[in-house]
Amino acid sequence: MSTKPPSPRRPLTERRKAATRLEIARAAAELFTERGPNATSAEEIAERAGVALRTFYRYFRNKQDAAGPLLAMAAERWRALLAAAGPGTPLPEVLERTLAAALSVPEGGSAEGLRRTRALLRAAVRDPALRAVWYRVNQESEERLVPVLAGLAGPDADPLELRLAAAVAVDALRIGLEVWAASDAPPGAAGDTGSPADPAVRCLRELSGGLRPLAPATRATR
Repeated sequence: MSTKPPSPRRPLTERRKAATRLEIARAAAELFTERGPNATSAEEIAERAGVALRTFYRYFRNKQDAAGPLLAMAAERWRALLAAAGPGTPLPEVLERTLAAALSVPEGGSAEGLRRTRALLRAAVRDPALRAVWYRVNQESEERLVPVLAGLAGPDADPLELRLAAAVAVDALRIGLEVWAASDAPPGAAGDTGSPADPAVRCLRELSGGLRPLAPATRATR
């Protein structure tokens, strides 16, 4: 039986860049939560993150754009869980299971990421520019999800159905997070009442009800 080769580590420079982007994003989220986007400047975000203003603009176009990495974290985690699932599992089952995991606090983990997402989504209600970043993040997530689903469904999957499945999946994630962010329910583990996974999984079931199940790929045998 073949084993999946380990994922190559990113070069140190790329990891440092990713760490810097995330540090700036966290600083932006903190300031947006404390003051709101309108009362926060790019200079203040750069200062809070401990970087020069020119470094801020090397990574982000404007202050609202700096929230993008945090707003994308749940979708990125979901894609990673799906990619690790491997072929052979029915897609409805793996989509629901991994969505619940992506929006739950891992055992022994921190809920800080979900709390930051909630604060940013609440701020986005009153800030059109920040809301536009949220919509862009979801569009990019949908595009990046298509090849992941293609890998699970196999080479015979209809490209149109893959696009539709990706759109449904990302909308379920988006709506679930927005509904949860508007409430005061605490983040929780999978299955906890009030967890953001609850409305997201419900959306996934409702939205995918009319989709024809995609046939999963099967492992090659010798």
